[in-house]
Amino acid sequence: MTSNHPWCLRAVGPALLFSLLMIPVTAQSEWFYYADTAMTTRVELELWADSRRLADPIAERVLRVFHKVDRSMSRYREDSELSRLNRQAAERPVEVSEGLFDVFRKAQTVSELSNGAFDISFGSVGYLYDYRTGVAPSEEQLSSHLSHINYQDIVLDDASRTIFYRQEGLRVDLGGIAKGYAVDLGIEQLKAAGIRHARLSAGGDMRLLGDRHGRPWVVGVRDPRSKDRNAVVLPLMNAALSTSGDYERFFIDEQGDRVHHILSPKTGKPARGVQSVSILGSDAMTTDGLSTAVFVLGTARGLDMINQLPDIDAIIIDEARQMHYSDGLQPPGPDD
Repeated sequence: MTSNHPWCLRAVGPALLFSLLMIPVTAQSEWFYYADTAMTTRVELELWADSRRLADPIAERVLRVFHKVDRSMSRYREDSELSRLNRQAAERPVEVSEGLFDVFRKAQTVSELSNGAFDISFGSVGYLYDYRTGVAPSEEQLSSHLSHINYQDIVLDDASRTIFYRQEGLRVDLGGIAKGYAVDLGIEQLKAAGIRHARLSAGGDMRLLGDRHGRPWVVGVRDPRSKDRNAVVLPLMNAALSTSGDYERFFIDEQGDRVHHILSPKTGKPARGVQSVSILGSDAMTTDGLSTAVFVLGTARGLDMINQLPDIDAIIIDEARQMHYSDGLQPPGPDD
């Protein structure tokens, strides 16, 4: 099947399936690289600019976005807007910022699309896990908290921009979508500053602005069982890529099972059957949410969903380490 997407896997190699816009290079222009830590992850920015004097203030504004989103949407900060919402929203509708409301709205869309496989109220159980100390909730704890996971109990009122939880004990965790939102905001800052070529990533979420100045960006999807090996390499331009994997936050329990952070809303336990999911699209908030949804749905149901969405593609590595692709992608052929 022929792909119309610029990220077609067969594009690895000499025959690129898209035309590249060649832009004259000035003597002063060069790539500038920046890194920071925010939202409990590493943030990286690479941009093309005429000078460091111009690049530095732009990078500062972009990186500041991630700290701002963290102050608003982190469940780990008691003073965050999300923490305040989790404390108050079961008592009364709470007015929230436009940004937080937008993230809740997108989360609701992905939840409905995936029949609840993506559910930000997983935080009702998620906070019982401690991946640093290797602690998982007991069966009794799970059974007493599982009923609090229900995205349909989160009521959004567009007119008043308020959010209400229909039940006590419901807790929202935006870890599966907020980083994508921050990446999108950072890209908007770059565009507003006139930057035409950049790479911005936060953990497993990335957006690419333009190409790599006459060439595609070459992005690797990590082998989920090897830090130093890529499972596949993609040539990309003007794209968002999000990867969810069972290697991001996990511990091995006494039975030798991998206890990771991508929880099934139905069981409150780590989703099984998949090692990693990578989603390609045009914006990182969408790809961020969908990568979690597909991970929970599993290979067959996940691909069924993705194949119905325009301009969205998926690469799934299942628990048998087999790689699966959505209809819009082609695996590398023997001559590539």
